[in-house]
Amino acid sequence: MFALFDEAGKFLAGRVLSEAEASLQVELESGKRVKVKTANLLLKFEKPAPAELLAAAQALSESIELDLAWEFAPEDDFGFADLAAVYFQDPPTLPQQVGALLRLHEAPHYFRRAGKGRFKKAPAEIIQQALAAIEKKRLLQLQIAEWGQVLGRGECPQPIREQLYRILFKPDKNAPEYKAVVEAARATRLAPLDLLQKAGAIDSPYQFHWRRFLFENFPKGYGFPALDAPEIRDDLPLAGVQAYSIDDSATTEIDDALSVQGLGTGTVTIGIHIAAPGLAVQRGDAVDNVSRARLSTVYMPGYKITMLPDEVVQRYTLEAGRACPAVSLYVAFNEETLDVLGHDTRLERVPIAHNLRHDQIDHVVTEQWLADPAHAHATPDPAHLTPALRVELAFLYRLARHLKAQREVVRGKPETFSRPDYTFKLIGNEGAEPQGGEQVVIGTRSRGAPLDLMVAEAMILANSTWGQWLAELGVPAIYRSQASLAPGVKVRMGTKAQPHAGLGVKSYAWSTSPLRRYTDLVNQWQIIACARHGKMAALAAPFKPKDADLFSIISGFDAAYSAYNGYQATIERYWTLKYLQQQGITELEATVFKDNLARADNLPLVLPVLGAQGLPRGARVRVKLGAVDEVALDISGTVLERLDAAAVEDEEPEDAEADHLAAGPIAIAVDVNEAPDTSGDNPSS
Repeated sequence: MFALFDEAGKFLAGRVLSEAEASLQVELESGKRVKVKTANLLLKFEKPAPAELLAAAQALSESIELDLAWEFAPEDDFGFADLAAVYFQDPPTLPQQVGALLRLHEAPHYFRRAGKGRFKKAPAEIIQQALAAIEKKRLLQLQIAEWGQVLGRGECPQPIREQLYRILFKPDKNAPEYKAVVEAARATRLAPLDLLQKAGAIDSPYQFHWRRFLFENFPKGYGFPALDAPEIRDDLPLAGVQAYSIDDSATTEIDDALSVQGLGTGTVTIGIHIAAPGLAVQRGDAVDNVSRARLSTVYMPGYKITMLPDEVVQRYTLEAGRACPAVSLYVAFNEETLDVLGHDTRLERVPIAHNLRHDQIDHVVTEQWLADPAHAHATPDPAHLTPALRVELAFLYRLARHLKAQREVVRGKPETFSRPDYTFKLIGNEGAEPQGGEQVVIGTRSRGAPLDLMVAEAMILANSTWGQWLAELGVPAIYRSQASLAPGVKVRMGTKAQPHAGLGVKSYAWSTSPLRRYTDLVNQWQIIACARHGKMAALAAPFKPKDADLFSIISGFDAAYSAYNGYQATIERYWTLKYLQQQGITELEATVFKDNLARADNLPLVLPVLGAQGLPRGARVRVKLGAVDEVALDISGTVLERLDAAAVEDEEPEDAEADHLAAGPIAIAVDVNEAPDTSGDNPSS
């Protein structure tokens, strides 16, 4: 005796070995023995053999026309034998019954299951919808196959080109474009990125990096909605100072300016004046919503995406020739000892006398120029560098060195800058969006140069002083802290005033760039509340203690700031590789960094170098460069010769730099082995 039964939606047949009231013991053709519930039993038969029956039934099943079977089928629930009787003959043969069962089971769009071996006709309109869906799926599979073949021939279909960044970085694994790339990558045995490059999907390496960044961070574009900059309605007093900012020429968001009063009196007051959008922009208004969505300005060579639209920035920027609303910190110092005598915060209008530019006067404002009034350059000093301003800058430089030395005592070791900051200038783009083929000039700006040090120390002074003041008044703020200088201990953001070991200060709250960083705007609101309300500021500040929104801002800012800095490092590497090509550089001198990595001595470039294995850290070598891959941002080299007899240990890199020292392979989300589903604290910056 044989039995046909349903096992989890599959029809099996075998020899009955034993039978109880509620179950049977059945031996399959493979020899496997299974226990079958009586409820799952569909047929018992003597002959033919199970394999022969199923083969004959399968052939008959394929001959059944579903439209005809649907017409013949009873209107009420029916069994498979009932359909076989009306479709084939009455009574039907055993193969005909099983053939009808198989056909009914594989056509759920025509016949709904109503129990074991029982079915019911689907409504005609449901059948039409199902057939349309099946046809659509068939055509889609044909389309996927066609796209895959086109990709394999080295061409890129337009729909795949349009979905390039989604396919590579945030794929919908059910999308036909993604499936076509997976199939083509498997067929050609190429990595997805290589496949798409070969097919011409990437028009320009620069645009590839740029569009990927926009796709991931500005999917709706980086244009601004129409915004009106709100007026500052406070009746602010006019400060009795002449302040000046110190920035690069490309800076339009001028957040900070400095002033000096009281030279020669024994008490010198330094004014640190910060642009005050927080006096007009309110938490939750239209400008705040835009700045919170972006969280920071994005910087890159030759271009930037500002946190705020230019017309808003121009309302609050510290532009020369105007008396600009500002949040000012005045710190009084003993002129001789440079001890702090006190500090005061004011909301006021500050006359801005000059917008000094690093790149125009760095070569003039040197240590020698500041120290020696008789020192003269080969070319006359710019007109705005008057003798009076020279004296003020000389004091600021003296004070900056003193403040730095004090921080280094707390820090436990001196701050050393063994490598310069590199600057990138694109010739001819004049602030327009770069296209990737511009001529690039890479220059250097020494870290710790006089003007740089003046600004950096002033901003550290302001951020640490305000941070401590906010904490003393019980007003929450966004702080940056670092528990120690031990390896692996990173700078963290939080709402508590904690020491920043890297800077050597008791607390540090970013507050000096409210036009460029959202955290600074948030902290400025809190500082304004303190300036207005003093000890009652905690009740009046926009953000109250334990405000959950502060933690949300911190989380969002951390993610955005990391992404923006990562892109800046990526695109600076692109322009560095472009510089090598434009200058025809095939060899360079480098210093072994770690393992098989070396850092170019005169360019912002780290690359893997064959032959560097086993060389000590700090060993200097001449490197022959290999081919440049502008999409993968990849370049390698080979050691030609050792340039030094004994290596000098190089300084450990900063965490932020170490994260981006050498570009690894571009992260691609397409996985050809997976089947697709079928259902930095630089205050002067």
